[in-house]
Order: sequence, then C-alpha cells, then structure tokens
Amino acid sequence: MKLHRRKFLHLAAGAAALPAVSRIARAQAYPARPVRILHGFAAGGGSDIIARLIGQWLSERLGQPFVVESRPGDATNTATEAVVRAPADGYTLLLATSPNATNATLYQKLNFNFIRDIAPIAFIGRPANVMEVNPSLPAKTVPEFIAFAKANPGKVRFASAGNGTAGHISCELFNMMAGVRMAHVAYRGTAPAVIDLLSGQVQVMFENVVASMEYIRAGRLRPLAVTTATRSALLPDIPAVADVLPGFDSSPWFGVGAPKDTPAEIIGKLNRDINAALADPKIAAGLAELGTVLSAGLPADFGRFIADETEKWSKVVKFSGAKVE
Repeated sequence: MKLHRRKFLHLAAGAAALPAVSRIARAQAYPARPVRILHGFAAGGGSDIIARLIGQWLSERLGQPFVVESRPGDATNTATEAVVRAPADGYTLLLATSPNATNATLYQKLNFNFIRDIAPIAFIGRPANVMEVNPSLPAKTVPEFIAFAKANPGKVRFASAGNGTAGHISCELFNMMAGVRMAHVAYRGTAPAVIDLLSGQVQVMFENVVASMEYIRAGRLRPLAVTTATRSALLPDIPAVADVLPGFDSSPWFGVGAPKDTPAEIIGKLNRDINAALADPKIAAGLAELGTVLSAGLPADFGRFIADETEKWSKVVKFSGAKVE
C-alpha cells in the first residue's frame, strides 16, 4: 500500500507540473509562425514607422516575420476591435496609442473595453507635439497667448485633424488648465488643418514636431511650446507648456498590447524583447528622429500608465463636452 501511495503521489506531482512545463515550452517555441502588428493609422505615418521599426527588430531577433498591418478607421477603434476579437495566442498584436485612452470616454458606444480587453505588453515611448501659431498672432510666448485668449474669449480658433483627435483633446486640456475658451475647428485630416493654419484662417494648433519642423524653420509657423513634460531635443530652445502650466502633458504615446488571456509567458517574452529593442542604439536613434522619448518597463508599468491616461482624459473629454456617436 505504501508503495502504491508513494507512486501515486509521485505521478500526481508530475501531473501538476505538466501545465507549467507546457507553458514554458509554449513560450520557448513562440513565435512558430508570422505575427501581425495592427495599428489604426494610415500607412507611412509616425505610428506605421514606429510599428515597422519594432517589428523589423523582432523579426530579426525571433526568426519569424512580424507583419505590420494598417487598419485606419473610427479613430483607431477598428484596429483595436480586430485585436480584441483575435485569438489570445500572441500572433495578433496591437500598436496601442493615446486615442485608446481618450476613446474610452469620447465614444458613447464601443464594442470593447480597452483596459479590460487588451493586455499590456510594453511601453515604447512618447513623441513630442508642439503648440504652434500663425505668425500674425501677436503672442510670442505661452503667457502672452493665454492673456490674448482671455482678452478675446471664443475668438481664438484652434484647428485639429478631427473631433476627438489628439490635437483636439490637447487644446481642450489647455483650455481647462489655462482657464481660456478657444473655439474648435475640426478638419478631415491634418493636411487641411495645417493649410488653414498657414493662411491664418485658424490661429493655433497642436501638431507633431517632426511634421511641423519645415514650417517652423521657414518662419511660416511660430512654436510657442512643446507638449511633453520637459523640452524636446528636436526643439531645445522652445519651452514646455508645463513651464507655465505645471503638470501639463499631452504627448501622444505608443506601446504594444495583445488580446486579454494571452499567455503570461508570451507577454513576458515580448516585453523583454521589446525592451531590448529600445536599448538597441539603431532603434533608439530611429525613434529619436521621430522625437520619441523612450519608456521601457514591465507590462504592469504600461498597464498603470494606460489606466492613469484613461482617467486623465476622461476628465478633459467631459470638460470639453466632446462626443462621438
């Protein structure tokens, strides 16, 4: 009897260890086929470039293609929902971006809950945006701009690439923190908004530093401040909005996520590999050219950041009254 009992306990212990062994083996074998990285923007833009930089590095490191797919539509919700509905096996990933945080409040009806349905894998970083004005505006600094806006309530018009976009919500945060009231003019994309900013039809816009650099250098747009918490290496002589409005930070952000219930071992493996990519001088240099401040960390760190961003922008969206059906 003792022999049989001893044998039974031995077999039971071995059986209990099988799931852990299976999980480890699965993580070691991953990836065994191509992996897709979806994002919600047009091909060729900043998000697409970032996804391809990380994807190419992972392809070379892990020996399987990491294929980037552009799924624009519905302010990134189309791409996000596609990943939410995908199998939780690590073979469909999402380039998570700042609209995922604002959309949670901005959209009245979503078929998913981003915080609940997407597992955070790794933070990539935050590119810099710049608060820029048409040179005809008399304000040359943020304090001067605030004074001008307060003296002309509702008459200063700010442009954005559309209702609920990063540029729109950034200006609403500025309205809230500076105690001013600017009028929002929503365009169908960045290009027409910039055209009207250049012509003086609108007075101010929050836009990507890299995309704005040509106009800034030519003197066709005047940079007042960058929207990151500190100054940007791309515009080292331009202050941050936070120098005047402490705590102001409306920079876009990028990271990688996966469907919920994706095995923790696969998430851990991807996290380590993406962090290694950010430590690679070539990848770091490529991201720096886009004005991105890198933010390596654990999945839990990225998860906390997403939760904080969602709460922060919920307040701004409610303040602005902006809604998208």
